[in-house]
Amino acid sequence: MAAATAQPMGNLPSGLGICTTAPDIFYIPELVFGGLVWILVASTHVKPENPQGWVMYVSVFCFVMTFLWLVIFACGGHKNSGGWATADFVYHFLAALFYLSASVPLASVTIGFSKMEASSKNYKIDIAAVVFSYTATLLYFIHFILSAIRWKSF
Repeated sequence: MAAATAQPMGNLPSGLGICTTAPDIFYIPELVFGGLVWILVASTHVKPENPQGWVMYVSVFCFVMTFLWLVIFACGGHKNSGGWATADFVYHFLAALFYLSASVPLASVTIGFSKMEASSKNYKIDIAAVVFSYTATLLYFIHFILSAIRWKSF
């Protein structure tokens, strides 16, 4: 019975199958950690607007796109046309690249804060945002690798 319900690596899942397959199980943690980055950066006092503005853009963009991607896969909208495995692979590569490009400046700004206000509430929130940002980067990168493996199996 278990063998009949298991998804092969070459098929794209739909419905609740996205909660059980290798690359797609990362959608929920990506949403959680991306949302945490969004909330934490939004709750701090923004001194250098540029890096934290980019972090906000990346976290909101990736949160919305990942949610839409999750809804498309859950509703089975990807079954109507081909190329979804390639699109999944490309999106997660870009999301990992975006998050990496946002995590590095966020960490740099936070290190700069450590010299001025190491005991302040904003500094502690920024540290949490950096940790969650790198965690989201790692999750998107793992999803990218597993999506590349699935893409190659098509």
